[in-house]
Parts: sequence; structure tokens; C-alpha cells
Amino acid sequence: MTLPAGSVVELGPQVRQYDDGRVLVGGAPPRLVRLGPRTEPLLKNRRILLDGSPSVRLADRLVTLGMAHPVTAELPALDTALLTVVVPVRDRAAELDRLLAGIAGGGVRVIVVDDGSHDQLAVRRVAARHSARLVSLDVNRGPAAARNAGLRQVRTPYVAFVDSDVVLHPDTLPTLLRHFHDPRLAVVAPRVLGLSDAGSGSWISRYEAARSSLDLGPDPALVHPRSRVSWVPSACLIARVDALGPGFAEPLRVGEDVDLVWRLAAEGRRIRYDPSVTVRHDHRTRLTTWLARKAYYGSGAHTLALRHGRAVAPAALTPWAAGVAAALLAQRRWSVPVAAAVLTTVGRRYTREATAGTVDPRRLAASLTGLGLAATAEQTAALLLRHWWPLSAAGCLVSRRVRRATLLAAVVDGLLEHRRCAPDLDPLRFTLARRLDDLAYGAGVWAGAVRGRSVRCLLPDIRGRGR
Repeated sequence: MTLPAGSVVELGPQVRQYDDGRVLVGGAPPRLVRLGPRTEPLLKNRRILLDGSPSVRLADRLVTLGMAHPVTAELPALDTALLTVVVPVRDRAAELDRLLAGIAGGGVRVIVVDDGSHDQLAVRRVAARHSARLVSLDVNRGPAAARNAGLRQVRTPYVAFVDSDVVLHPDTLPTLLRHFHDPRLAVVAPRVLGLSDAGSGSWISRYEAARSSLDLGPDPALVHPRSRVSWVPSACLIARVDALGPGFAEPLRVGEDVDLVWRLAAEGRRIRYDPSVTVRHDHRTRLTTWLARKAYYGSGAHTLALRHGRAVAPAALTPWAAGVAAALLAQRRWSVPVAAAVLTTVGRRYTREATAGTVDPRRLAASLTGLGLAATAEQTAALLLRHWWPLSAAGCLVSRRVRRATLLAAVVDGLLEHRRCAPDLDPLRFTLARRLDDLAYGAGVWAGAVRGRSVRCLLPDIRGRGR
């Protein structure tokens, strides 16, 4: 990493400090890092100022592990003349006009790709009004092909892909562009929130405003499979042109953004999610169209599994975590003793191997074990309620234990997520909307698996030892 002198990186909110800050736990996947006598003074108030070789090396290490992230406001600006904006659109002339009005001048080039609109004249007029270059496709070829058609016309080092139903602030793209001082960075994306005035204020609209499928949360992340943020939506992102190769996979009508991110991550390139920058996005507010969109998102899991294998697994568990989950779900007399024995064994191994040399190894080992247990509970609930819900539903018909586990997971998950999101919606309707969200997405996953005659996208990834 070659960030400019004076730049700052900051530990992510998920990173925990122990032993007076000398031991760091976090990252993606979670790691334990010990700071030595030379590096410990470089970390002050969870921040590292890049002012010499030692600080640069430490910052690069923590950034690579996903434990620290550049502070966007501390990065110098890049010339926006280095950027071209590509906007794929099919009809939606009013939305396109709104988007182009929010893109500041400053030398930013704009290419509008008309992907087989029914009213091409309306799109042409909007593009001309904002001095945007228009590329017209005779037939609708899908968002991936439309973006690639625009990408082939780009002559600048960086390209921004922005969907026509997105609303930008004039500072959005210039701020995101700052991240490309990192030469390993291939893509950066902002947080995508729903439009505050979208729809009629129905309960679905308010749920989607707080828990949109495109909203990846308030915390920054290094993006790759098995990271807390494993993908970024192509609704808005900026990429380094020479890193994209042929661009998006044109056969994919859904999941093309996930496919691109995972291909770049496999090449060793960095993809960054920066929620300090936000954009607004139209979302569906009618129940039927909302459910259909959720199912559509889920239907891409099968194709992604064929292309990326285990990366698309609905859960990633170590053998001990899977054992604990299975024991507790069994709800037998032996369940709690068996789970406790496994957790005790794991805690002892952490004490012996991972936390040796710390001031209080037992406390740290207990914390690590607790974090692993919480992650296991979250993933198990997602399997029951989202990815495997047809199996859970069938089990509920014949088993009181399955009904009890499913009901508990549904209620606890809904209340915890309501507290985290703080939506403008009461807990009951929020939990109902969340369960409908899960049912629709899971139905899409199963439909794709049935059509593709493969259950690969439904299988959890259980391997390796906990780090």
C-alpha cells in the first residue's frame, strides 16, 4: 500500500483490543494480532498516522487483514477528470434526469447506455440535456452487457458504474475516488440507502428503507468471500479500468456484481466498502413486486456456486461450531453438556495456542470462544429462516423441537435486527417483513437450485480449525 504521507488508517469497529491495546482481534476472517514494542506506539486512539516506513508497514498489514481501513476524509483528492461515469438505463427517463442532475461537472465524462428502451427518444433527450454521450443498444441485453458497452468507450483510468435509479450528491464520486491512492485497490463502493421519500410510507417501504438488500451496513470493510461484507452492489461503484479486464459477465442477469467482485478478489485485488459515503436508491414498495425482487436476488446463487464454489455457501463453520449448533438444535438432555464440553475444549486450545503470552489468556480465550459462538448462532438462524426454510417448514409439521427452534430463532433475530437498524417501524411489523424477506430470498435460492439440478448453493462450508 502506498497511501500518501499524512494519511490515516483506523481500526474497524468490529476489532477488539486486549492487553492495553497490544492484542487485536478481528478482521476478515477473524485473526489475532500482537503488536510489538516498536509497533504498539504507532497505534493511538485506534488510528495510525502514516509518517514513516514502520507506520506504513503496520498499516498495510492491518488493512490487508481487514482490521483497519483508510480514513476517507484524510485522503487527498484526485482529479475528477480521471473519471468517466457509465449509466445503464432502460426507459426511466425521469430517474435518469434526476441522476445526471446530481453529477457535478468538473470534467466528469458521462456515458449513458440505452439498453433497448421502449422510448429511446426520451432517453436521448435527457442525455443531450446533460451533455452526456449516448450509446444505444438495439435490443435489451441486460445490465452486465450494457455496462460493458459503456466500459469499452471509457478512456480514463477510472470508471464509475451508476444505475439510473440512484441519487447522488455532487461530492459522492469525488470522495470515493480518493481511495485510489491505494495501487492495489480495484473497486470502491458507497453505502446504498433507500430514498427517504420513496413510496407511500407503507410498512414495506419503511422496512426497506432500514434493511434494504443493497444496504451493507454502517461499518467499513475489505470485501471478499467470507468477509463481513462479501460483495458490493453495482448500483454504484468506482473501479480501476485496467483491473476490470472484460468487465461484467454478460450471461448473468443477476449476481453479475457479486461475480465481478469475487473474480477480482481471487486475483489478489482489493475491493473496499466505504459507508462514510452514501447514495440513495429507489426501492420497491408494493408487496408483490418487493417479494419478486427478493426472490430474483436469491435465484442467482446457483450460477454463482457453479462459478465460485464454496464462496457462495450460506454458512461457513468450523467443525467445532457445527458440532455445537447440531447439539443445541437436537434439544436433548445431553445437548447442553455436549455443547459445553466442546466450548470448554475450544477455550482451552485458545488459551494454549492463540493467547499464550498475553496478560490474561483465559479472559481472552473466553472472549474468542464467545465471539465464535455468537457467529455460529447467527449463521445457524440464517440457515433455519432464510436458506433452508423449506426444510424448517417441513420439520415444523412433524417435530415440536423444530418448531421451538425455528420460532425462537425468528423472534430473537427479528428483535435483535430491529434494535440494530432502529427503523421507523414497530418490532412486530419489522419482524414480519424480515421473515417475508427471508422466505422470498430462500425461495429464489431453491428455485435456482432446482432448475440447475444442484444443491451446491445450499451447502454450508465446514472445514478447517478456528483461527
